[in-house]
Amino acid sequence: MAGGSVFYQGLTLNYRKEGEDITMNRRRFMFLTLALVAVNSFFWLAQGGFALPAAIINQFFGNRMVRAEVLVQAADGSIQDWRIDRGTITAVTGTSITLKEKDATTVTIPVDPNARIQGSSKYSSLLQLKRRLRVVVYHQANLPAEVVQVEGVGG
Repeated sequence: MAGGSVFYQGLTLNYRKEGEDITMNRRRFMFLTLALVAVNSFFWLAQGGFALPAAIINQFFGNRMVRAEVLVQAADGSIQDWRIDRGTITAVTGTSITLKEKDATTVTIPVDPNARIQGSSKYSSLLQLKRRLRVVVYHQANLPAEVVQVEGVGG
C-alpha cells in the first residue's frame, strides 16, 4: 500500500453488511463536527468582545458628555463630520435651538424643520420644545440638526 492509503485506512472504519462493503469515515466526520462546534462557540461567546465595552461607551457618550465630534465613514467612502451637543435649552425659534452646555458654553444650532424629536411623546415638533429642557442634538457639522432627543427638565 502507498503511504497515503495507510493514513486513509487508519481514519476509515470498514463494515460488512449483508455482503456489501460500507466505508464510513467517522473520525473525519467527528473532527469536522468538533471543528465547526468550536468555531461557532468561539464566535458566539466572543461576539461581545469585538464591540467596545459598555463602560467606555458610557464614559464618552453617557450623562457626563458635554459635546462630541465624531467622524464616520459613509457607505460611499466619504467622511462625515457629526456633532453631538448636550445641554439645557435657553431659546427656541422655528429654525434653531440655543443650548447652554455643562461647561457654560452657549451654542446656537440650526435645526431642520422636519427634525425628529425623540424621548417624550409630549414633544413632536421643534416649536413645542421649551426653555429648561435638557436635550441632546445630533447634526452633521455645517448642516441643520436632524434629531433632537429630549432627556428631561432642568440641568
